[in-house]
Amino acid sequence: MTDMVQATAPTAARVSDTYRWAQLAVGVAAMVMIANYQYGWTFFVPDIQKKFGWDRASIQWAFTLFVLFETWLVPVEGWFVDKYGPRLVVLIGGVLCAVGWAINAQATTLNGFYLGMIIAGIGAGGVYGTCVGNALKWFPDKRGLAAGITAAGFGAGSALTVAPIQAMIKDSGFQTTFLYFGLGQGIIICILAFFLLAPKAGQVPNVVANANLLQTRRNYQPTEVLRQPIFWLMYFMFVIVGAGGLMVTANLKPIAVDWKVDAVPVTLIGMTMTAVTFAATIDRVLNGLTRPFFGWISDMIGRENTMFIAFGMEGFGIWMLYLWGQDPIWFVILSGFVFFAWGEIYSLFPSTCTDTFGAKFATTNAGLLYTAKGTAALLVPLGNYVQQTSGNWDSVFMIAAGANILASALAIAVLKPWRKIVVAKSSI
Repeated sequence: MTDMVQATAPTAARVSDTYRWAQLAVGVAAMVMIANYQYGWTFFVPDIQKKFGWDRASIQWAFTLFVLFETWLVPVEGWFVDKYGPRLVVLIGGVLCAVGWAINAQATTLNGFYLGMIIAGIGAGGVYGTCVGNALKWFPDKRGLAAGITAAGFGAGSALTVAPIQAMIKDSGFQTTFLYFGLGQGIIICILAFFLLAPKAGQVPNVVANANLLQTRRNYQPTEVLRQPIFWLMYFMFVIVGAGGLMVTANLKPIAVDWKVDAVPVTLIGMTMTAVTFAATIDRVLNGLTRPFFGWISDMIGRENTMFIAFGMEGFGIWMLYLWGQDPIWFVILSGFVFFAWGEIYSLFPSTCTDTFGAKFATTNAGLLYTAKGTAALLVPLGNYVQQTSGNWDSVFMIAAGANILASALAIAVLKPWRKIVVAKSSI
């Protein structure tokens, strides 16, 4: 079998752990640089609306297009990475990110903003997919942790620039901010690209032997992966957990307003903020921390066992938020809990995918699975439709909680035994 790992002498010497962590650090830095293209957009919307007078829903289509192009093109970008290496794709990604926000700085029509965000989305997706894929390849022994740390750069990376972006928009206008931040972040990504390398055979440790951690000894081609029913089970689980969390998190402020807790001051851990501001701040931090935390846990106790715990926590958290969230303090605490139990999908699914289908085409294969985020995002408007139809959030919370409980059960009852069979067959 050509794709089997051969017991031949390695073609390159083992590199030090310091070298591997340096590669991971470069990937994390690049992820921090693309975080604002997604998470910083919300700060520009009010000023765009004020200047041009368009309705908010029309402006927000730019964000939807960004997410779709950021996620659904990752497999294509991953193919380029697996064929030509990470450097070229991240370099082009940095250029596209800079160009995208430069277009936004000049745009005077909705189509102009749509174009800018599409180009930025293609660039950000290339950087995201490459950095996660590279982490999976460099750390076969700590795959969950490495993917989690890298994804945390994207999840929490924008926290550092929240204040500077808002200050520049206020002082210099949103168009200048788009231009300066777009060019600055894009240039840094281009510089970082030159330091990124993919591991050669023999440079990384062998697949770790762990009874809880099932890892294949075969490298599946992306076309083969798409023909594997177990891939589509993972995809379905990613979509329902992603959509369940996104339904709640995307509507955090509207929910707070409807429950009349948004402007209520809350004091916790010696700080006082309005409930919705406190919740948004804690959520962003916990959304970053959960990715390496649960990734690290999964390296020790297994991916599916970790999914069972995390998805179960998410279902419980959403249910409790529904029951107790109309109290402002519980709204802050439980929304934080929901984010903490949700963000780990961005470390658990890529590492499970690579464990199942091999590291050689990890960037492409993990990218195929990552498109589930885009699919999940398309389901979010359904939550708003359900809320508008019923006049309350009850059904949205019940659907979201139920989706996570279903995914938790599928992880332990179906995915775990099925993956054991698939991995065993691949090692024959």
